[in-house]
Amino acid sequence: MSDAATFEQTSGETPLVISLPHTGTGLPADIAARLNARARRVEDTDWHVERLYEFARDNGASWLKPALSRYVVDLNRPPGDEALYPGQASTGLCPGLSFDGAPLYSGAAPDAVEVAERRVRYWQPYHTALQDLIAATRRRHGYCVLLDAHSIRSEVPRLFAGRLPDVNVGTNDGRSCDPRLAQAIMLRLRAQAHFSHVLNGRFKGGYITRAYGQPDRGVHAVQLELAQAAYMDEASARWDAARARPLVDLLAEIVTELQEFRPLQTFPG
Repeated sequence: MSDAATFEQTSGETPLVISLPHTGTGLPADIAARLNARARRVEDTDWHVERLYEFARDNGASWLKPALSRYVVDLNRPPGDEALYPGQASTGLCPGLSFDGAPLYSGAAPDAVEVAERRVRYWQPYHTALQDLIAATRRRHGYCVLLDAHSIRSEVPRLFAGRLPDVNVGTNDGRSCDPRLAQAIMLRLRAQAHFSHVLNGRFKGGYITRAYGQPDRGVHAVQLELAQAAYMDEASARWDAARARPLVDLLAEIVTELQEFRPLQTFPG
């Protein structure tokens, strides 16, 4: 598999870049052969997130979507695999366990040498493409708004207690974007009563939000982590059009805020 085949990229005309790092389901043959039967079902995928946001790509957002599963490499983890949430369970750059703590491999999980090889082959091309999209957007508009789009099962006891709110907004505790942007998103969420929501709760933003969100350099990053029960059947991973429709409508309002946001300072050229 060539590096170019490991992600799908679209360059849009608006200041919004959407990254979907956990939507891939592909498994290179050599890795798939070592995974156990359950792992090959890639259950921890961010199912259907690209479908939730396809309207935004059609409306001019730039788009970066991987082909490969997070079981190959987790694109939202630091390259050195440092803990994002110290003291809490970690999923790893090349995970050996599922979200539930079950082994993914029939034999040994990847060692440090293999992790380094996967980082170069699969992690780095995605991040190089994302950096290029952000830089091109910033040159064109003087700034960039980055949406890192995710979802997860509403209940994963190993990772968080209880049921997750439907919409989890992460701004790295206010460091990854202009506070006016976070405020605009939260006003949209508070104006509706259908979906529960939280700002900088269990999910404050992963590596992508933290690394690229630099408002003092014209990049404003927000992570949206959605509870999958809000739009799909979690048991079967099937898309539920009736359940998803009101969430897509809400996401359209949030994306409008992202696309219409204008920072106080821009960096033209």
